[in-house]
Amino acid sequence: MATGLMGGTFDPIHIAHLIIAEETLDLLGLDRVIFVPSARPPHKSGDDVTSVEHRLEMVRLAIDGNPRLALSDLEVKRSEPSYTVETIRQFRREFGEREKLYFIMGADSLAQFFTWKAPLDLISACEFIVVPRPGVSPGGGDPRIREKAHMLDTPLIGVSSSDIRERVRTGRSIRYLVPESVAAYITEKNLYS
Repeated sequence: MATGLMGGTFDPIHIAHLIIAEETLDLLGLDRVIFVPSARPPHKSGDDVTSVEHRLEMVRLAIDGNPRLALSDLEVKRSEPSYTVETIRQFRREFGEREKLYFIMGADSLAQFFTWKAPLDLISACEFIVVPRPGVSPGGGDPRIREKAHMLDTPLIGVSSSDIRERVRTGRSIRYLVPESVAAYITEKNLYS
């Protein structure tokens, strides 16, 4: 079995996240992609992030109907900040050594990879799928991670969660940027306004 893990704040989840998940399934032949929302991202203050309950529900709504996409609340159950290495270790324990694990990340993260917690442990625990990002050169990064990185050849999609939050805040449409069910949830719960 081959599993891709997509971490992030997902505040909110949007079409670029879903397109990336689908592309990794198809282009790399993964069996599934698991979305792993971070409860307490170490690089963001708690005041800047929507409650994890809302973010979990938006991911659940967005992936509903696709049996190859799943949601994990693993990081939500932790009391400490969400570090990728801890998440990968937990999935490795749960799935065993025979499971092929891939961590999906943006090309912008590649250059900062060695500032993450226990990067060498991460390199030994999984492989990486690197997704292009607008304005970020796909080259660069330390050779130790590039050896285990699969560069995904997908279209650049200039959609961001921060832009979606700003659009809601200013009364602009988010149609086609998020699934309809997520847009309806944002409206119903009065998020971001």
